Amino acid sequence: MGNELIDKYVLFRHRDVENIHQIEVYRANDGYRALEKALKEMQPGDVTNVVKASGLRGRGGAGFPAGVKWGFIPKDIYPKYVVVNADESEPGTFKDREIMTYNPHQLIEGIILTCYAVGAETAYIYGRGEFAPVFRDHLQQAVAEAYRHGYLGRNILGSEFSMELHLHLGAGAYICGEETALLSSLEGQMGQPRSRPPFPAVEGLYAKPTVINNVETLTNVPPIVLHGSDWYRQYGTEKSPGTKIFSLSGRVNKPGNYELPLGTPIRYLIEECGGGIIDGKAVKGILPAGASSAIIGPDKLDTTMDYEAMAAAGTMLGSASFIILDETVDAVWAAEKNVKFFKHESCGKCSPCREGTFWLVNVFRKLREGHGTKQDVELLETIIEQMKGNTFCLLGEFVVPGVRTSIDLFRDEYEALAVAEEETTPGPAKDLIHTFF
Repeated sequence: MGNELIDKYVLFRHRDVENIHQIEVYRANDGYRALEKALKEMQPGDVTNVVKASGLRGRGGAGFPAGVKWGFIPKDIYPKYVVVNADESEPGTFKDREIMTYNPHQLIEGIILTCYAVGAETAYIYGRGEFAPVFRDHLQQAVAEAYRHGYLGRNILGSEFSMELHLHLGAGAYICGEETALLSSLEGQMGQPRSRPPFPAVEGLYAKPTVINNVETLTNVPPIVLHGSDWYRQYGTEKSPGTKIFSLSGRVNKPGNYELPLGTPIRYLIEECGGGIIDGKAVKGILPAGASSAIIGPDKLDTTMDYEAMAAAGTMLGSASFIILDETVDAVWAAEKNVKFFKHESCGKCSPCREGTFWLVNVFRKLREGHGTKQDVELLETIIEQMKGNTFCLLGEFVVPGVRTSIDLFRDEYEALAVAEEETTPGPAKDLIHTFF
């Protein structure tokens, strides 16, 4: 199994059980037993309560308690919807794709249980456009199998509960990972974020109550319902219980997905799972939540990977997409790559994000091309301060911690590029004429 910290995988069960993507194999290994238990022995509120008691937190980035989120759904408004956020677009994150490819039935069972808990009869899996092969070759087949065996459709397992599950592909826009932009896209509108309140739990898809959860979050639900909250809490910490999938990439020998208990030290992920740094080099920086997170230095290697410890270390766990930089990596180049990504993915709705990312890219270009001054380093700091707290959604906000901590930790590298004596225009003049339409 390659993981000594848990006796059996909770989420990556395909690594323990071969061909578990096939419904017959999944059923032979406790598959859909949680659904049978819920429909025969539990009321909808009981399902919500056991998820609350488990302490399961959203695995998409925010870490909000899943059961609490479900509890916000009004009981007397119909229809209700469940939407699965499979728009996995964060640089360095590739865990949900593995679940949907190799363990799709556990996700589907989790969706059905969630619908039962909140009283929804329709669910959607919204996937990023690049996941078309995963949807076509894996999820679509699994959904069809679930329908054939009576786990989806009318009167599931002879009960009065019915529901339909639909698959929907986006067009590859990162912004649609933001839940309200996802809803807009699902409704056929431009994928841009909405004002909140009202929150989706009250007024979401088609202005109806909607639960939006990440793929990994809902894949946790069947084992929690089947085995109970105490069983789930044997893993992780008191405030961050359970296991988590950590996507490890960058300058490590064995990049990949690793399921570990929350509270595992970063050093274990890098050295025991990732096989250490390539060529035995030293760790220079760590991005725990991909491009969206503040960088932490090698002095934080013994920090535990849970929501509280990562926040105390000055960063966040987020989607747990750990990108490792070693001593050979140019810190300015790495920060510029992330800024270019956010500029490309900005929806253009608000000026702090639209213009802020544009100017960041141009100032980074000046520095990298040898035209930068010390004032340009200060300008980078000014721009991110103007963006902080002023963007319509979190996409623009995500740019700030990476640039801020890159400058703080590696200021000497920035100042080494600030060689020009006179101020020059950021980039070619033609680049200042830009459009987002």
